[in-house]
Amino acid sequence: QVHLVESGGGLVQAGSSLKLACAASGRTASGRTFDDYAIGWFRQPPGKEREFVAGISWNGGVTHYPDSVKGRFTISRDNAKNTGYLQMNSLKPEDTAVYYCGVAYLGSIVVVSTEEGDYDYWGQGTQVTVST
Repeated sequence: QVHLVESGGGLVQAGSSLKLACAASGRTASGRTFDDYAIGWFRQPPGKEREFVAGISWNGGVTHYPDSVKGRFTISRDNAKNTGYLQMNSLKPEDTAVYYCGVAYLGSIVVVSTEEGDYDYWGQGTQVTVST
């Protein structure tokens, strides 16, 4: 199966930047590998439900963000390194959350998904705390 490990979280002041990484290893029984999957970043603030923050298609050609992070967060991927990234700029206290990456095999029609249920594998999460 595909194993994901997030890194790059930490405690920063408002206005700062962080870059999260999501490193993948392994392959599925069907032989699919990292570059067959779309990547999504989600976050779960304290006491709240998990929410979508960024998604990228299998080849990096399509990205999607909710309004809450658009213009501040940038998702990217390097398929040669089996790694996805989330660059977060101008961080706000309300960005405080555990950040999770997931991968979804979506086929060729829908290439990015905002729905948790579409994701096949998840990492363990990395904590991001933004202080005032």
